Amino acid sequence: MTAVQRPANARGARDGMKLHRRTLRLGGREHTVIGLRPATKAGFSTNLFHETWHVLSDQHGARVLARLLWGLAYQSRPGTLLVIDRPFLTPTPFDADPADPIVLVPAWHTPFTAATARELARRLPLRRPPDGTVRWRTHGLDAALADPRGWFREHPPPGPERGRVKRTHGLVALLPARPAEAREWAVQAGWLDVRNPHGMDYDHLGGQCRSAAGEIQVFRDFRRRVSVARRARADVLARPDVPADPVELRPLVWDRHGEITWAEDEAARRRRAGRRRPPGRR
Repeated sequence: MTAVQRPANARGARDGMKLHRRTLRLGGREHTVIGLRPATKAGFSTNLFHETWHVLSDQHGARVLARLLWGLAYQSRPGTLLVIDRPFLTPTPFDADPADPIVLVPAWHTPFTAATARELARRLPLRRPPDGTVRWRTHGLDAALADPRGWFREHPPPGPERGRVKRTHGLVALLPARPAEAREWAVQAGWLDVRNPHGMDYDHLGGQCRSAAGEIQVFRDFRRRVSVARRARADVLARPDVPADPVELRPLVWDRHGEITWAEDEAARRRRAGRRRPPGRR
């Protein structure tokens, strides 16, 4: 009998979430590849901005990422890779560019060579049934997120050797250098809060060198932004003589994205004003 993931478990990002496990031979070595179960309700995207690779999501996605990173610090064994691939990838919320698969690598004991990345990319998406499931334990994360400032005071940066975020063979890889840094990145992700006037929050990952750094960025209306970006891109691509060069195409999509967003916001304002109109007034 095939196990069915309950809706509450699919939405939740709690300690003990179930993940799929597969064994793959990559780069001449066996790897344990961990992935989200198909019914998991989370969406992620990636993009390059200011020479920095970004992982994009909403606040729930950031909490899922926090669980994955924290568990990686404790549950990984040499050869472990954690992959976020379709169906959890969305186009970017800016211009609907396609997202790259995301790989979380415990770099302190798992080398992520070019051969490994190339073979993994070639085999994605993983359609073969999983070899089993794992309970992803994240003891201590909830306490850390309840008082993140206090946690960071008690756990200063883990030393000069810092992890990095890079793109290789079509994959965006998050490579914390040691378990303490994986926990640090987990708290950074889980601490993000979109309940502010901007509806957006972000934090940097990795060292200070821009070529090694990454960023997590979350939006309160992430899914709406993705939907608008899809429509904006479709509208632009339907125009005659649309440029083929992405550098020329993206600004057109951004402009159309702004037009659609403004029109939707204006329509919503008018509906709210209509509901507030006193009885008998036209």
